Amino acid sequence: MTKPQNQTPAEMEAAIEDLKRQMTTATQAGMQRIACDPESIEQGLAKLVLGLIELLRQLLERQAVRRLEGGSLTDEQVENMGQALMKLEQKIHEMAAQFGLKPEDLNLQLGPLTGPPKR
Repeated sequence: MTKPQNQTPAEMEAAIEDLKRQMTTATQAGMQRIACDPESIEQGLAKLVLGLIELLRQLLERQAVRRLEGGSLTDEQVENMGQALMKLEQKIHEMAAQFGLKPEDLNLQLGPLTGPPKR
């Protein structure tokens, strides 16, 4: 852990409040558990796995947008990436429907995925 350098008391207080908020969000997200009874284990496991796949899809999409905005992709690469991401999203929705899940059920509620507050 690095030692904060030259932070004002107000900045320290803001950082502490942000950490408290992140801990509360993470704790609440941790309360959402997979039901382990035989009738719902399959659906709970599917929800977890598809939720992780959806998270990865969103991260890939964000990376693709950054690369697109950075101008490092050809038109063909942009087209291929767009089609691949659309097919992946469609497949996730199809698989979720097979387990009686809705797209909003796949939100893992991980809280903010950002680093520490910027100074």
